[in-house]
Amino acid sequence: MHPTLDKLFETDFPSINRGKLETLQVNLGYLCNLSCLHCHVNAGPARKELMNRQTIDELLLFIDQQGIKKLDLTGGAPEMNPHFKYLVSAAALRGLTIIDRCNLTILEEPGYEDLAEFMASKAVQIVASLPCYSSDNVDAQRGNGVFDKSISALQKLNHLGYGKDLQLDLVYNPQGAQLPPEQSELENEYKQHLADNFDIEFSRLLTITNMPIKRFGSTLISKGTFEGYMGLLKSAYQAANLDDLMCKSILSVDWQGFVYDCDFNQMLDLPAGFSHTKKHISDCLNVNFNQQAITIADHCYGCTAGNGSSCSGSLT
Repeated sequence: MHPTLDKLFETDFPSINRGKLETLQVNLGYLCNLSCLHCHVNAGPARKELMNRQTIDELLLFIDQQGIKKLDLTGGAPEMNPHFKYLVSAAALRGLTIIDRCNLTILEEPGYEDLAEFMASKAVQIVASLPCYSSDNVDAQRGNGVFDKSISALQKLNHLGYGKDLQLDLVYNPQGAQLPPEQSELENEYKQHLADNFDIEFSRLLTITNMPIKRFGSTLISKGTFEGYMGLLKSAYQAANLDDLMCKSILSVDWQGFVYDCDFNQMLDLPAGFSHTKKHISDCLNVNFNQQAITIADHCYGCTAGNGSSCSGSLT
């Protein structure tokens, strides 16, 4: 694995500050049933890192103290954390909007047969990765048989009301060192193809730019295309996207409970801008995050290139 931080640390990206903190994005661990090429977390079946129950209780205390409105759960496969249902149930009791970033195939794995029904019962919003509506392209990026399992999982979710009364968003990632296409046009293509061929409905398509870090960044270095990809991101920079960056309303928490300005900074181990060293969630109960500086590096150009990119898709 080639490190990328030394190629990103020196930057001319403009300074930015957080606004009102509304969302807590929590990485429940790096364990995953897949090992996708574009994964910026380097997750996989052999990873052992998982958030424990004590840290989850500290998260809930932080949520109560800070008045957090939205809980965004990531991984790995967040559902593989043994305390996933406990956290979702506690968040639902608090009236939070809950997002689960799901790889879909986990819903087809032994031991997780009731997972879809559980999430529907808690009105969990699902953001599901489906990098293409072509089986060849999906399997090439995520592994053999992933497309068929994903289609089966989407049909199960539709049966439970997802894509209709319950929110079901799909995520598109480019296959290589290129920017995503225009989101609304690609969404129409997805909706038509999935409806015509598989009778599948979904709410929205989110296009997300691949970040030049971790597994994808290492692949770029191996192929000698890292500098070219960074040049693409910088040449497509749009200052108008700065106002809507996700880091302005979000705080990211790793599996050990340390806080970061975004999920990408977490993967680069860059401390949140309000502190020069890493801070634990339990030490941040009374921190005022409004207008705090956000830690930046060259990978931030990935969020401002073209139509922009965030965990909620295109910015424009």
